[in-house]
Amino acid sequence: MVCLLFARKEKNQNLFSEKDYLMNNESLKFNKLIIFYFSGTGNAKKSSERIIENAEEKGIETELVNISNKTRIDKNTLFSKDTLLGFCYPTHGFNAPPLILKFLSSFPKGKSDIFVLNTRAGMKLYKLFLPGIGGLALWLPALMLFFKGYKPIGFRPVDMPSNWISLHPGLRKKVVDSIHKRWKRILGKFSNKILSGKKVFNGFFWLPIDIVLIPITILYYCIGRFFLAKTFYANYNCNMCGKCIRECSVGAIKKVSGRPYWKFSCESCMKCMNNCPQRAIETAHAFTFLLWWFIFSVLPFFITINLKNVKFFEPLFEIIHFRGVFDISSVLFGFISVFLAYHLLHYLLRFKFFNYIITKTSLTHYKFWRRYKAE
Repeated sequence: MVCLLFARKEKNQNLFSEKDYLMNNESLKFNKLIIFYFSGTGNAKKSSERIIENAEEKGIETELVNISNKTRIDKNTLFSKDTLLGFCYPTHGFNAPPLILKFLSSFPKGKSDIFVLNTRAGMKLYKLFLPGIGGLALWLPALMLFFKGYKPIGFRPVDMPSNWISLHPGLRKKVVDSIHKRWKRILGKFSNKILSGKKVFNGFFWLPIDIVLIPITILYYCIGRFFLAKTFYANYNCNMCGKCIRECSVGAIKKVSGRPYWKFSCESCMKCMNNCPQRAIETAHAFTFLLWWFIFSVLPFFITINLKNVKFFEPLFEIIHFRGVFDISSVLFGFISVFLAYHLLHYLLRFKFFNYIITKTSLTHYKFWRRYKAE
């Protein structure tokens, strides 16, 4: 009797597995899948690989292209109805990374079906998974590709473990593992549908929130990202192995006076900070806080007060008033001040005393401030 029940159970399991297999492989529309991706700490790469694995299990030819590397694009595939193109990347400042936007602006026109996937900063509160926020990260690339002739059949965000170590410690391993388990299940369902030609427009659910964030997105893209690029430094643990310079996806780190130096082109992807073998790359929290307070509060106030006493600028104050002159001063002198201050920081790091003070006043220096790297 027991054997009979076991045999029936095993038979049912085989039937279910066969049914699942048929459902997953039913009416596959595409013979080839190409995913173009950009990734810092590995979230977007892992998401791309998950979809690639699913496609390969179904017998679909696949290609995974890292756009950080210079690569030629076969234009013939862009006009093939049997090829599905995917674009996967992280969310930076509620927008797609500048590298992605630049890549898509020069991407050839085509007629293939496409999907767009952006990874967001996911968190977890007890048993509740907290979603990240995308802003224009999903919509702008999708629109760019749509106007180039492509047909979007899927676009959705995926919440991966937040890796913005400048603002918060890396998530605990238990939390990271639970988020990873969740996104694997989500991407499995997503890829099954799009590979069979079904449309998945989960991104529309977030449209109202994304629209509200447009002003912040624009400010970050035009101003914020350049300031954040000047918050990174290498502390006294740096042995100048050069890994950060070699592996920077956008070539934003160079060697200046024997130390790593971050240029304005840095996209704050956190790859260097999370992958440094010496944990030497950090954010200068105290230095940055004092600097920004001076640049965007004390300095523009001082400039505005002095301009107000000059007769030549009296008409200006009558038109835009004190606050308007204050804001203009903040913008005009902000970039120059940040650039000069970062050169000063880079110079001070040569001296052990200043290096020690700057390092000890950085939250990223302490062990409780965990790093993150997608496994």
